[in-house]
Amino acid sequence: MKSIDLMYQTILAELGQRSLDAAWTADFPPEGRFTLATIKGRKYWYFDIPDGHGGTQRRYVGPADDADIARRVADHRRDKDDLRARRRMVNTLTREGGMIAPDAMSGDIVEALADGGLFRLRGVLIGTVAFQCYSGLLGVRLPMAAILTGDADIAQDYAISREVEDSLPPIVELLQSVDVSFRPVPHRSGSAASSAFQNADGYRVEFLTSNRGSDDHVDQPARMPALGGASADPLRFLDFLIREPIRTMLLHRSGVSVVVPDPSRYAIHKLIVASRRHADGQEPSKREKDVRQAALLFEALQQTRRSSDLALVYNEAWERGPAWQEGIRTGVGMLPAHDAERFKTVLIEGARKNREDIELPFAE
Repeated sequence: MKSIDLMYQTILAELGQRSLDAAWTADFPPEGRFTLATIKGRKYWYFDIPDGHGGTQRRYVGPADDADIARRVADHRRDKDDLRARRRMVNTLTREGGMIAPDAMSGDIVEALADGGLFRLRGVLIGTVAFQCYSGLLGVRLPMAAILTGDADIAQDYAISREVEDSLPPIVELLQSVDVSFRPVPHRSGSAASSAFQNADGYRVEFLTSNRGSDDHVDQPARMPALGGASADPLRFLDFLIREPIRTMLLHRSGVSVVVPDPSRYAIHKLIVASRRHADGQEPSKREKDVRQAALLFEALQQTRRSSDLALVYNEAWERGPAWQEGIRTGVGMLPAHDAERFKTVLIEGARKNREDIELPFAE
């Protein structure tokens, strides 16, 4: 796996900072003001902006103890945008630096959702569009065959959606600003709520959330107050995937600041997802893609000396119990022999660095 030159990784870091500044400038213009609110014993930042009718509109910002938010609250009047410079940086990173740009539809959809406030409201981009971001994040070149997609998957924690007291604009309107043919997809349960939207060409945008304690809610869409009228399908193992996500860049147009899962969590989660697809008899191409993406991330994490990160995340998943262990074992069994051996090596390396024991998911 070929590394990306440090110069381009540095440009990506600067692009990320500029794009985040631009997003904050758009969300929190100078005429508004930040204010603290206490909810269930915790303090959160909100932003009050004049509504043009003598009142104010309130937007959720984030936890008061987030150091980055605190800095931006102090500096937001000084944030400035440089759109053309950022677009030049994106072109340099994708054309010369070997980093990955999404297809136009995926990029436009994520950009529209980001502009609507998705990531401010602690949404997480998951699935293959998120995987495309790992090339720049990890500084390695990923093969195109592993990143092609015809959908976009978005996750948000159920409790967060209920507690932020803010919402995206109507999801249908955001998606139709990209393609007017987007329509809600009837839910398989027969519920009037929709967790997926699709356009005339079959491009699908799906919303997911963590399952709440049992499988009782799996077949019913969860109502998500922060998602602009969209519901979300509860999914087992999703809480593990979206815990402690990372902010990075989607290299579309002038750059879109997004939040994606930690790459180690993504890799382990893909093994488990592949095992579930196997059990459910889902099409082989999806299982193969899951396994391929996991294997590529194992290689990238080893190459970038992040074996300790992978070992920590693996142990967290393993210690969640027999169902998780079985999922990991089954997923590992789908890896080609050389990828399985690499995974074993990375786990052993990471455990040694972390000075902790590790139980490997391999047959003796």
